[in-house]
Amino acid sequence: MEDYILNDHNKDEFPPAHTAEHLLNQLMMRMFGCERSSNAHIERKKSKISYILDHKPDRKEEREIERQMNELIEQDLPVTFQFVTRAELEGIVMEAEPGSPDSRIALDRLPADASDTIRLVRIGDYDVCTCIGKHVRSTAQIGRFEMLGTNWDNDRMAFRIRYKIV
Repeated sequence: MEDYILNDHNKDEFPPAHTAEHLLNQLMMRMFGCERSSNAHIERKKSKISYILDHKPDRKEEREIERQMNELIEQDLPVTFQFVTRAELEGIVMEAEPGSPDSRIALDRLPADASDTIRLVRIGDYDVCTCIGKHVRSTAQIGRFEMLGTNWDNDRMAFRIRYKIV
């Protein structure tokens, strides 16, 4: 195995909750056409994550988020890693089928001082993003996703989800 030089990482994520964050980001992008969250606090006991949406989700949509999350977890999707250079990453995004997870890799989210080697985290064919955090090997290892509650900030159009992994 090659040794890759990546950016320093100062977090010690709880892998099941962190992997669930990846799934939730992709699910929200697909359901609401929003961006990945840039405001997440992922913890062992309770996690919080916010999305900028065009409307406040109703209770039916909230239940659907929880249902789809648990369906994705039960699919036992493999979580794999791919190391690429910045140039290769740009090629992956450019060559991706429009609407595919690869086409949605946000190059502008890389820190300015990001290393030349970038780690992609793939969850089956469902999600891919750049990340240097800890993850489970497959989604079945996550456990059950339970939505604890939500908040809506009408001024910011921000929808916050509080969840835990059981």
